[in-house]
Amino acid sequence: GAPLQACAECHGSDGMGLDNPMVPVIAGMPAGHIEEAIYAYVDGARTCLREERMCETVAALSEDEVSEVAEFYSQKVRSASPDVFDEKLAAEGAELHQANCAACHLPPHDKNVEYAVGIPLHGQRSEYLRYAIEAYFHGDREALLETMADAIRGLEPGDLGALVHYYASYRPPE
Repeated sequence: GAPLQACAECHGSDGMGLDNPMVPVIAGMPAGHIEEAIYAYVDGARTCLREERMCETVAALSEDEVSEVAEFYSQKVRSASPDVFDEKLAAEGAELHQANCAACHLPPHDKNVEYAVGIPLHGQRSEYLRYAIEAYFHGDREALLETMADAIRGLEPGDLGALVHYYASYRPPE
């Protein structure tokens, strides 16, 4: 219907974000997390600093439409990130992920992903991921959990780049 069409204009019908590096990949994101993100925009916990259209689009959705859109994209399979990554930085990022992020952020193909506290970051667009993490870091986006705020505050300046390269290195299992 119309809500799916409106979402697909930016996120694509496959949820991979078309060719815009600032549109997040939502394919394979659990429905509950998609709904949570939409409502975070609606209630102002997330602001549309770069893409005002997101706030305009979600404000027009009914609760049933939010559920429909979330369920639709949660069923899509996340493919490999098209972003270029550095192997060495990705390896450093893998260690940082294990130490700081893995308890809450599972890969999209993990059988327990829908029960994870955080969204799957593996395969997310690098530019968007960098923007989102920096938004949390600078307080432009509310961390829903103090654990998240603590994890981000604990990052060293080079850590963000390594994490972004790690998430860009995601390849779904065959």
